[in-house]
Amino acid sequence: MPNLYETDFYGWTQEQAELLRQKEWSKIDLPNLLEEIESLGKQQRQELRNRLSVLLGHLLKWQYQPERRSRSWLATIRLQRRETIKLLVDNPSLKSYLPDALQSAYENGRDLAMGETNLPLKTFPAECGYSFEQIVNNEFYPGESSFDIEEF
Repeated sequence: MPNLYETDFYGWTQEQAELLRQKEWSKIDLPNLLEEIESLGKQQRQELRNRLSVLLGHLLKWQYQPERRSRSWLATIRLQRRETIKLLVDNPSLKSYLPDALQSAYENGRDLAMGETNLPLKTFPAECGYSFEQIVNNEFYPGESSFDIEEF
């Protein structure tokens, strides 16, 4: 007989929350609850990789296709920077995962940049040339020595 976890996930979450509130320890679906808690942590890591992937892809596009720069690219860079910083503020222990996240995100960012610029993959360096501080710095735009965001 399937349990609530398998048939109504939302209902299961509400039931588990109530059981926790009532301290009904013996009725808690511990195996599935543990799995879901671990999954939440993995989702935060995935969100960090996704945000960094989009951000790095747009920084590469900005640097290697300057003639096609747009407000849309600028908006994406700014948004992803803000959301990446917020994610790390809300989840400070993710900072220990940054080196791995950056490596994976850079590979994805290269693919994104290649696909959206139609430039060959070899155009983009195999290793990320930006530090994390540069990646999230609102003043950093690769390939620009004096870029005024207000005039773009």
